[in-house]
Amino acid sequence: MSLSGDMEEYAEVPTVVPAANFDAVADAHALRAAMKGFGTDEQVIIDILCQRSNAQRQAITEAYKKEFGRDLIADLKSELGGNFENVIIGLMLPTDEYCAKQLYKAMKGIGTSEDVLVEILCSRPYDEIVQIAAAYEKLYGSSLEADIQGDTSGPFQRLLVMALQGLRDNYAYDPAKAEEQAQILYNAGEGTVGTDENAFVEILGHAGQRHAYLIFQEYKKISGKTIEQAMESEMSGELLHGLLAMVKTVHNRPAYFAERLEAAMKGLGTDDDALIRIIVSRCEIDLANIKFEYERMHGKTLLSAVKGETSGDYRNALLALIGSA
Repeated sequence: MSLSGDMEEYAEVPTVVPAANFDAVADAHALRAAMKGFGTDEQVIIDILCQRSNAQRQAITEAYKKEFGRDLIADLKSELGGNFENVIIGLMLPTDEYCAKQLYKAMKGIGTSEDVLVEILCSRPYDEIVQIAAAYEKLYGSSLEADIQGDTSGPFQRLLVMALQGLRDNYAYDPAKAEEQAQILYNAGEGTVGTDENAFVEILGHAGQRHAYLIFQEYKKISGKTIEQAMESEMSGELLHGLLAMVKTVHNRPAYFAERLEAAMKGLGTDDDALIRIIVSRCEIDLANIKFEYERMHGKTLLSAVKGETSGDYRNALLALIGSA
């Protein structure tokens, strides 16, 4: 089993798996005891919630309601604070709802956080995007597509809308067409004065993973540069980030997230929102793969990097999700 590789088949390996001998009622009682009375036993909260699957956490929420007539998320919110609260509440939400809330937050503040839109919409398989869009509409009563159209513009908007509409054809695999499309991309960028950004959006927005990989190989033959190098010299800003996310996730999705984690921790200060979002949303999918890529790319473990950037219960919760193995 390979954890890495250029378009190799690899098995996704999570760091958080369902707990064996799971007892939702016992967990609900332990959590209530940890929060009742004066002070809170944060370690109990971490030991339980960071070592259960999302489905098990939903079962604990139901058991808690049944046993105590109380809302577990509301109790956690009243007892916890800061980044630690953000991790725990993030874990308590169903994944599609969590991602929908992140998208809403990215659009509803002052300005739009394009990086978050890209990270969620350009890096996930279409079936996950469908569930996130449905959760978004249920939570906010408006369509995710309409809100994205209201918040973005130009080729970048088109790229996100294509991701939402599932226009990538995952079954197409046509070497002759890939060669032709690689030439179109070359002519639209390096091979001309100025850049036809729409050509990049249309071709890459429609290409499924295997076909896109063929295009990238053909592009390198024509240009001598990788498609990433070409795009970086021809474009900038949000559109470049969106297209690069698509290209990188075709090559190696865990490496894309490893890079995003490093960007969140690099330099002065830490982008805690990004750190929490990626670890919480990937821990049950492929965080073990991401750890592997992170160490390969940066020569240090993700565990040691996060340890150096965080502190207290917040740090302990993230480290429990990352796992030491």
